[in-house]
Amino acid sequence: MIYLKTATKSADTDHQDVRDLVQVMLARIMIEGEKAVRDYSRTFDKWTGDIIVSRETLAAAASQVPEQLKRDIRFAHANIRRFAEAQRATLSDCAIEILPGLTAGQKQIPVAAAGCYVPGGRYSHVASAIMTITTAKVAGVPHIAACSPPRPGVGIPPAILYAMDLCGADVILNLGGVQGVAAMAHGHFGLPKADILVGPGNQYVAEAKRMLFGQVGIDMFAGPTDSMVLADSSADAEMVAYDLVGQAEHGYNSPVWLVTTDEALALAVIRLVPDLIGSLPEVNRESARAAWDNMAEVILCTSREEMAAVADRYAPEHLHVQASDLDWWLGRLTAYGSLFLGEETTVAFGDKTSGPNHVLPTSGAARYTGGLSVHKFMKTVTWQRATRDAARPLAEATARISRLEGMEGHARSADIRLAKFFPEETFDVGLDVSV
Repeated sequence: MIYLKTATKSADTDHQDVRDLVQVMLARIMIEGEKAVRDYSRTFDKWTGDIIVSRETLAAAASQVPEQLKRDIRFAHANIRRFAEAQRATLSDCAIEILPGLTAGQKQIPVAAAGCYVPGGRYSHVASAIMTITTAKVAGVPHIAACSPPRPGVGIPPAILYAMDLCGADVILNLGGVQGVAAMAHGHFGLPKADILVGPGNQYVAEAKRMLFGQVGIDMFAGPTDSMVLADSSADAEMVAYDLVGQAEHGYNSPVWLVTTDEALALAVIRLVPDLIGSLPEVNRESARAAWDNMAEVILCTSREEMAAVADRYAPEHLHVQASDLDWWLGRLTAYGSLFLGEETTVAFGDKTSGPNHVLPTSGAARYTGGLSVHKFMKTVTWQRATRDAARPLAEATARISRLEGMEGHARSADIRLAKFFPEETFDVGLDVSV
């Protein structure tokens, strides 16, 4: 394995100054409530207007969205909803008679309230609104709040508002950053307190979610987005280069990796990428160039098995296979947020319209978790019921195990049932303790 290009910087965003600022902000919001939220909104978003987006504003926003864009948003929404519905269908209640008279089961219950964060900043992340709100809606969450950074004097861009409303947000807030996440977590502005916070965001949003975890659930600990392409000699070098550049434009700290068995392909991609970046609009160009120069790696392997091993070790958020025998790769690869098979698809499809969710594990977290799905909004809870005859062996075993562990209170909870249900009998339950 040879590195034809190595990264010079790490994607690590665990900066102490970010943690310190977020900790101060969350503490102040905890104490001062909505006042602090409004102050931070004025400071960071330059927003002094209404926090809750009115129905009149939503209607006005919809009128500003071009019809073709509305159709595109509805197209993406339909695909994402259909995939989420298919996921929901895999979750079911069940019951089983474990032994005669003892029945146990599970139920699927959606959380009561979800908070969906939709990033703003340089880009209008319409797709993130669709991905988060639609999935919560399909899961059956009774109350869905959504927030996004307002633009000074304008508010949330019309296309984002249209998507939020279309997908089923019950309340939309003109709030970004830490203050938006905290407002949903604490239930400010008349909201129910969120049971879970979801959605991508910058390092301040990610840190706020991390600090709030436990008080609320979160989708995952998120770092900068990352993407890997696995390519063999059958791949199109220009297409590979475009796909890497497309993901590099996410930001200066977004790693992109090419892993290949073909040195000619690797060198061609390395030659093509700078010119492709140079052709981007200026707002995209600098981010993509910084990501490519500092974060990108090109790795030459000797076999497809070695390529797969590299992918499993990196556990990328997005993993795109542009190689022959796609079924082999589907069966072999084990660590990724979302897998894209063949040149006919691309990570950009997954980011925007194709259906599977684009809120995915980053920074190697795909080793142990998947991305946002209907499952994240559901609680799989269990229940049990027993007859008196079934309670007998359960109580006997429970009492003996509890006393072995030194947990006398547990044992007596079993003893009392034996005494009540079978008053004429004597049981060997360890120590002779009267009930």
